[in-house]
Amino acid sequence: MARAVETCVHCGFCLPACPTYQVLGEEMDSPRGRIVLMKQVLEGTLTLADAQPHIDRCLGCLGCVTACPSGVPYGDLIVPFRSGPETGAQPLLDRLQRQVLLDTLESPTLFRAAARLGQVAKRVERMLPARVKPMVALLPDQLPPPITLPALTPARGPRRGRVALLAGCVQQALDPEISLATLRVLAANGVEVVVPPDQGCCGALALHCGEADRAYARATALSRAFPVDVDAIVTNAAGCGSAMKEYGHAFEDRAQASALGAFSARVQDVSEYLDALGLITPPPLPSPVIVAYHDACHLAHAQGIRRAPRALLGAIPNLTIVEIPGGDTCCGSAGLYNVEHPDIAAALGARKAEAIRATGAQAVAAGNIGCLVQMATGLARAGVSLPVRHTMQVLDAAYGPP
Repeated sequence: MARAVETCVHCGFCLPACPTYQVLGEEMDSPRGRIVLMKQVLEGTLTLADAQPHIDRCLGCLGCVTACPSGVPYGDLIVPFRSGPETGAQPLLDRLQRQVLLDTLESPTLFRAAARLGQVAKRVERMLPARVKPMVALLPDQLPPPITLPALTPARGPRRGRVALLAGCVQQALDPEISLATLRVLAANGVEVVVPPDQGCCGALALHCGEADRAYARATALSRAFPVDVDAIVTNAAGCGSAMKEYGHAFEDRAQASALGAFSARVQDVSEYLDALGLITPPPLPSPVIVAYHDACHLAHAQGIRRAPRALLGAIPNLTIVEIPGGDTCCGSAGLYNVEHPDIAAALGARKAEAIRATGAQAVAAGNIGCLVQMATGLARAGVSLPVRHTMQVLDAAYGPP
């Protein structure tokens, strides 16, 4: 960590790329400011308690990594720093809230039950405690019925590949149609899909907020649940995919490091996989449509995947992609962030909504459930009525019924 800290030359290129710096305008809430704070804590000239508020306000979006000319591995700094003695530095109520959130969000069943209670609470939102309001505000007015994904989806036509799909946690409760659309798109492209029935949470939320032991347990269990006789393990959630690709590095000093590294090497985002396979061109849309594409942070910055989803959408006849101004700036979702730091998240969501409005698009596409929820909420608050869809849902609509 010390060597990584020393690679920062404090040039300031990260400042305009940092969402929290954009909102707060404070040096200590920028990447280079946080690096200084981490260095001071490591050197013993600053207490962790003094640095913690600024460290906690980091979204972990890694926009600074893309902008940095010196190649500072900021993600390799912030994640292990949060995994250190951070637990003791947080107020008790904050620690309890985080544990409850993780327990709930990592279980589709628990989350669905909590969401139903939240929908009831929405009717008396003004009477709710301040800590609860941000969670309730993000809930949709209606929850879709639970769906069991088929264990095996056969390829349509000649088989071109065989993959295993991560089902996800929150996505199963909020929008299971994303995974069904993914299965149909893969099948339409000649891909057989296995959905391991006993898979659990990937540990992304825990890993990115510094709960390393919890994340390791989730990662180990997940890696054992997936078959080895597949071409790839695919995910349609950028945050999950990013975490799964990090296993080998994040847990390099753990007992299962070798197995987790091998698992990570097989993980691909579904857009990445389909683009490499070669998309079978969908039929033309009935009429022209303009779609604004949003770069999910953990797809664009963490995984470096920008071209693939645009190539897939661009292959749909009669569909035009438009870029969102500042499109790769975080929307404010970032795992638990929009619950733990609702004011900053809301400000970023409002900025993203205005940027989308400026495109004149008829729909919005992205590759991460958290982004989809955050953008839909921001657009609704701004009075903008636009469908917000996963890239796979847009492709699925283009292919039409099987």
